[in-house]
Amino acid sequence: MRPETAQKLHQLYLAKGAAATMAIEGNTLTEEEVLQHVQGKLTVAPSQKYLQQEVENIITACNGISQKLAANDELLPLTTECIADYNRQVRNQLAEEPGTEPPGKLRLKSVLVGTVYRGAPPEDCEYLLDRLCLWLNGDDFSPRENYHIPFAILKAVVCHLYLAWIHPFGDGNGRTARLLELHILLNAGVPQPAAHLLSNHYNQTRSEYYRLLDHASKSCGDILPFVQYAVGGFVAGLREQLKYVWDQQWDIAWRDHVYTHFRGKDSKSQVRQRHLALDLGKETAWVSISSLNQLSERLAIGYAGKTLKTVQRDVNVLVKLALIERRRGEVRARRDTILAFSKPLRRSVEADAGGGVQK
Repeated sequence: MRPETAQKLHQLYLAKGAAATMAIEGNTLTEEEVLQHVQGKLTVAPSQKYLQQEVENIITACNGISQKLAANDELLPLTTECIADYNRQVRNQLAEEPGTEPPGKLRLKSVLVGTVYRGAPPEDCEYLLDRLCLWLNGDDFSPRENYHIPFAILKAVVCHLYLAWIHPFGDGNGRTARLLELHILLNAGVPQPAAHLLSNHYNQTRSEYYRLLDHASKSCGDILPFVQYAVGGFVAGLREQLKYVWDQQWDIAWRDHVYTHFRGKDSKSQVRQRHLALDLGKETAWVSISSLNQLSERLAIGYAGKTLKTVQRDVNVLVKLALIERRRGEVRARRDTILAFSKPLRRSVEADAGGGVQK
């Protein structure tokens, strides 16, 4: 992808992930507003500053994980201290309910998680966290060759689920659990945009998220339905991201294809014809020839003062170059000339993305 496209994808899914993990906790800032915050453009009313601070905490923590990984190639194994530090980060500079233990401190009293289940006894929290980290860092989650990412996805979901059960902190347990998922996925080499997909899925299917958490708790540890639900959402999110990436790659390939035909051809009419081919490449439907001069601002300028006969002449040139095709007063880009090369690879990637869930 172009660098600017990759940056846009990074910012978009960072915003989606942050908005999702906060929306589950009741934050009302939209994805668009969170994206504005990521880009340094968001201004909120004083009464909403705490909402912005909640989001800022998540974004700072996510970026911190990425920066540590970039500096060291691998993150340190999970520990109780690491989990406590993530809890401190997600609750930084936020008002706390009276009597709630400070950020990063294990709770000292019993807690009912919503109306669903009771968290572990407070005196057991440190022991259970230590055991959880020992398990996650141990042989059960040591991947076989070429299976680092599947094992990481399973490890991330299980970590989330068990931390939700233990519920070791006075607040911020859900945000901490979802941050740990990001930690595990990024550490295994999952691309940053994809590493936010689980949080996004939980938010989009919130009632099912809580239902399956409840089931796992009341079924004496039947975690398979929650794992299937989480992995299914992850794969669906991957397919959406793949479509975005394919669309960007199509645009790059189409531009290269068009410029190949017009290399060294810089007359006004040839520049206009090149623009027409490029702009038609952005459309998937047939476009009326009579409306081509309205397809973009540059085409409107290029055809200003020109008759429909000029448009028809340009269309004929592009048809002869096999860049566009025509039918009954309409035209469209010859996308098939580019897509023919990508279909075998595309089918292979999509099959890999979906095969595991189907099995």
